[in-house]
Amino acid sequence: MRLAAWVLCLTSLGCALTPVGPLDLQVSVGAGQTIEVPSASIRLGFRSVVGDSRCPADALCIWAGDAVVRIEVQSAIGPWVTYDLHTANPQPIHHDNVTIALVELTPYPLSSRPIPPSEYRATFRVRR
Repeated sequence: MRLAAWVLCLTSLGCALTPVGPLDLQVSVGAGQTIEVPSASIRLGFRSVVGDSRCPADALCIWAGDAVVRIEVQSAIGPWVTYDLHTANPQPIHHDNVTIALVELTPYPLSSRPIPPSEYRATFRVRR
């Protein structure tokens, strides 16, 4: 009976094969780049930093500041979905059966030098 259900699943249009089991990995992506995460059946694109008010490393600040990282995620079968992740409030996003959190954004700002957009690199934690 299981074999019949499996064959029916494979031949029907509504059946999508997705990985099962735990997943916990970190991926690093440069600004403007997209990576495949096959074990999560997603593509993850780091589109840009849409705001970076983090306190420069060489300054004294009352507030640590925040950087907003814009990403796009696409499931194996689905459209791209846009999300914003924050360094000051590192709440993960949930996309289908995957959770994505911003772990780190580099480089850290200095008051004497603006960060060119192409130099940003973000590390994300992908979990299921």
